[in-house]
Amino acid sequence: MAGTSSENLIVVNRGQGGVAVVTINRPKSLNSLTRQMMKDLAKAFKSLDAEESVRVIILCGSGRSFCSGVDLTAAEDVFKGDVKDMESDPVAQMERCKKPIIGAIKGFAVTAGFEIALACDILVASTDAKFMDTHARFGIFPSWGLSQKLARVIGPNRAREVSLTATPVTAEEAEKWGLVNHVVEGSELLKKARQIAEAIIKNNQDLVLRYKSVINDGFKQDLAHALVLEKERAHDYYNGMTKEQFKKMQEFIAGRSAKKSPSKL
Repeated sequence: MAGTSSENLIVVNRGQGGVAVVTINRPKSLNSLTRQMMKDLAKAFKSLDAEESVRVIILCGSGRSFCSGVDLTAAEDVFKGDVKDMESDPVAQMERCKKPIIGAIKGFAVTAGFEIALACDILVASTDAKFMDTHARFGIFPSWGLSQKLARVIGPNRAREVSLTATPVTAEEAEKWGLVNHVVEGSELLKKARQIAEAIIKNNQDLVLRYKSVINDGFKQDLAHALVLEKERAHDYYNGMTKEQFKKMQEFIAGRSAKKSPSKL
């Protein structure tokens, strides 16, 4: 185990099999974030992205909450920092991360915690999870993407209601709206996240990274430009393959096909 700060408020576990687990570890404060924790979280994702042995990252919180947002007792220190400093911005580093990120959400994911959840590629929530945007309630202007991302995931009407009323979104609602992939009992949360991670790891690592990239980059564009982007990257991918790589791909496909039982249809 390796912590990224002297107080171990951000803890990184590099387990065997290519799965790393990042834990926001300030449970007595419901994992609210200080300025230093933000820097440490950003540093953790940047470091894990550069490690070849790490193939999938799981992000979770210790105790009863995923992340209750920014520690408002240090609001001036947090908000008057340079919001454009990408190196110390955890959401920016998560968005830059090439590896798939699975968020394991239990308890509250509030405001900054909600924004960190939205920076994950896949979300698994416990039955008691609640997502809440309190920017409007406390007079905090969003800067980690919540005003733009949420509407693209759940639709603008729902996003306006969630953000302007500061009303919690339950795990059941989040799953129904497509915000989270799975809802499980709290005791099964990390198990489910690991199952997804292991399923990803079984696949071609290079293609997993390329696929995540083209999905995320294409989502920022309209469909016509996103389809062009896919064509361009497919062209570059196949043009860069050698005859030996094509041969290995064909052998792999043939081997997988031979193992499948005949269709009953």
